[in-house]
Formats: sequence, C-alpha cells, structure tokens
Amino acid sequence: MTEELFREESYLKSCTAKVLASGPDGVMLDRTVFYPTGGGQPGDSGTLTGPGGTLAINEAVKGEGGILHKLEEGAAIPAVGDDVEVTLDWDRRYKHMRIHTALHLLCSVVDGGVTGGQIGAGKGRLDFDIPGERPEKEALTEQLNQIIAGDHGISISWITDDELAANPDLVRTMSVKPPMGSGKVRMIRIGDDVDFQPCGGTHVRSTAEIGSIQIGKIENKGKQNRRINLTLVE
Repeated sequence: MTEELFREESYLKSCTAKVLASGPDGVMLDRTVFYPTGGGQPGDSGTLTGPGGTLAINEAVKGEGGILHKLEEGAAIPAVGDDVEVTLDWDRRYKHMRIHTALHLLCSVVDGGVTGGQIGAGKGRLDFDIPGERPEKEALTEQLNQIIAGDHGISISWITDDELAANPDLVRTMSVKPPMGSGKVRMIRIGDDVDFQPCGGTHVRSTAEIGSIQIGKIENKGKQNRRINLTLVE
C-alpha cells in the first residue's frame, strides 16, 4: 500500500520513495505526496527523478493496492526497488487546495444537498439540490468573501465509521460517498463553527489563503438542480 503523506500534511511538496510496482499503467510507490483523482479533485502532476533521470508525472490515480503515478508517454520507467524522488507541480496543487476549501465554504452557506462538483486550478463548481429560487450571486460572493477574510483556521481530525453513520447530517454530498471503509473517516473543520464535514481532499491552513473569490454563473441543471460556479480572483 502507498503511504498517503498528503492526508495529514497537504503542504509537503516532495518526498523520497521506493518503487513498489512499475509498468505501462504507471509507477506505484511506497509513499507519495501526490493526490490521486477522486472526489471531484484532479490528480496531481509533477516530476519523478530516479536513476534514469527526471520524468514528467502527468496524473496520479488510484490503483489496486496504492496510487499510480502515470508517466509521460514513451518514458523509460524506473525498476521495482529503485529509490526515487517525486515533486509536485505546486502552483497547480495549491490552486486546487484554495478552490477545494472555497467550495467547502460555499457548501456551508447554501441550503441544499450537494449533487455534484468539480475542482480546477483556479475555478470550481458545486451542484445543489435547491427547491425554489436560486441564490443571488452578488450577495453570495460578498458573504463568502467576508468568511474568507475572517482568517478561520482549518484542521484535520478523524472519526470512526460508526460515528459518521450515527451522524448522517455531517455528510453534505448526495453524489459522492465519504471516504469510509478503513474504520476511520477523515474530517475537515473550518473555524469553530463555519463547517465540519468528511473529506479526503487537500486544503489550505486558513480561509485567508483562499484570497478573494467571485461567484460566476448560477445555472439551472434540472427542476431543482442549481450549478454554482466559483473562481479565484487573481
């Protein structure tokens, strides 16, 4: 199994590791800082440096038994047992972290179950099951930027599968199940009472790191489904 260093510390930019498996589908390591595609967050990209030089990692994905680092096409893949160093495309990852945390804030202020979502490098969206009128984007932008400016700390904690099952209101997403099955569930808390929900993704340490955001289009995607788009203001 791959040790997922990003679960406890999302600010690690690189690590040394040993190759556990290697083939045309990718390289599996004993440890990594690379987040694999899942939960609406894209897999990380970056580089792998080993005996054969430095190779581009195009994407990290979940594989059987660990995380696969998909290399550039035609690359001379490292051998099992090789010692390597993997390094994130940090600018891209950090934008994912800022957007992901901003979407948690959006989830905390919109009254409706989340039916879908997507995170990008500088933009993201959530789909909500909202009966009645859709939110007003200028007011929503102002509300979120006020919360962001409050500089609320963000922390990671863990609860058991049973504790989550006993508190179903903690789950906001209707389309993506919380990361359960290992006996414990990773929780993300924002401030004292801003937001608290299960999540396996990467986040910033404080809402102030998000920076200013702008709510874009709020689209009707069905009778009650409203898609709310959000972007970082550079």
